[in-house]
Amino acid sequence: MNVSFCDMRADHINMVAEIERLSFANPWPVQTLEFELFYNELAHYVVAVVDGKVVGYGGFWMVLDDAHVTNVAVHPDYRGKGLGRRLMLEIMRRARELGALRMTLEVRPSNTIARKMYNDLGFVERGRRPRYYQNNQEDAIIMWKDDLRAFQ
Repeated sequence: MNVSFCDMRADHINMVAEIERLSFANPWPVQTLEFELFYNELAHYVVAVVDGKVVGYGGFWMVLDDAHVTNVAVHPDYRGKGLGRRLMLEIMRRARELGALRMTLEVRPSNTIARKMYNDLGFVERGRRPRYYQNNQEDAIIMWKDDLRAFQ
């Protein structure tokens, strides 16, 4: 599969919103995506494109020298092909280029596929946020990758 990555643009928002809707119990509405893209100076978003179609996206907030992953999602038709891993590697690369030394994220305990991918990428569990997810009050596992400089 030939995938390319580029900065998220205004013309990607509707496709990203569709991936959100198909991926999350509480998807971000278009207005939130627009705010992130146009007004949040900490935000950096990338899309994965296959044959001209946005098939995944992810982003992070750059806070001092920490990158905080906000969302990572792949369209259901493209899951299980390693695209989530490639998207995370691209996000990590971009964060490192912006000066991030560490990266953090939250993940549902029930999301075993994502947790395995994050572990494989060197993230370690460092804590929990009780009842973090509004739709079912599930905790969030806080994961960190401590040294993005060592990442290749």
